[in-house]
Amino acid sequence: MMEGLAELLAARGVTRLEPLGSGLEFSVFRGRMGGAEVAVRVAGRRCDSNANDPLVDTRALLVQERRLARFVLARGLPAAAPLDLILSSSPDVPDILVSAYVPDDGSPLDPYRLGGVLARLHALAPPGPPLVAAEGMPAARLLVRRVLRRWAEVGRLRQDWPAAPPGSVLAAAAAALGEGSLLHLDVRRPNVRCRAGEVSALLDWSNALRGDPVLEFGRLGEYARLPDNGLDLDALRAGYGEPPPDGDAPALLCRLDAALMLALVFLSEAPDAARGDAAADRVLELYERLRPRALG
Repeated sequence: MMEGLAELLAARGVTRLEPLGSGLEFSVFRGRMGGAEVAVRVAGRRCDSNANDPLVDTRALLVQERRLARFVLARGLPAAAPLDLILSSSPDVPDILVSAYVPDDGSPLDPYRLGGVLARLHALAPPGPPLVAAEGMPAARLLVRRVLRRWAEVGRLRQDWPAAPPGSVLAAAAAALGEGSLLHLDVRRPNVRCRAGEVSALLDWSNALRGDPVLEFGRLGEYARLPDNGLDLDALRAGYGEPPPDGDAPALLCRLDAALMLALVFLSEAPDAARGDAAADRVLELYERLRPRALG
């Protein structure tokens, strides 16, 4: 594929490709276009599937990436500027998004400054059509559906997994969640470009939702438990200014959603026996904390 990809991009003025990394749905390359460095995001296939998400429309994600990057840049927030979106008419040719390459000096991320960036992001309502990860429903309803679906998926991968929580318990916890903010929902060191600790760009808007900031902080809280995500939750909350509460039923539901996602990552998508077992145990711990608060 690399040879055909290079030819396709050369016709659009992108040359000197070198791989930067790859994930479940996309591979990313660095290249040059008109004398400047660019990042090239390439879909592996038109539709994909994994343990967390049974149907992934990679074209819709690339279109969304361009739309949200343009939106936040226009409002003074850091992102990688989209330059060219190539949507293929052939099943043998991938869809491609070309964006400005944002360098990173490898310095530790300043969590206080990151908190300020997220506060500004959450003050925005997302533009245009519904976001891909929403699956056509409000975030509170999505959360209940997603927790139940992913809980069942963990049960297929881990022996002696308990029955799923009652939907009524999850719905009671979700009832207080708002719907107005643009959420990134994959904020961790690999998706943040920075220089001298300051955020230069938030990358990868595939998980973005319109919802309550408590959902973002649920994800951040679980990410911060993993050192390689490079997050200091206390400092981030301080930089945010007025973060949502942590420890009530809505916050625990959002942490449960994040913990289930991580459990499936380590049990299936990027198998790691030790991390998978720890993540599954964390799911059960969070549900035991959530249940009395949701019912109380």
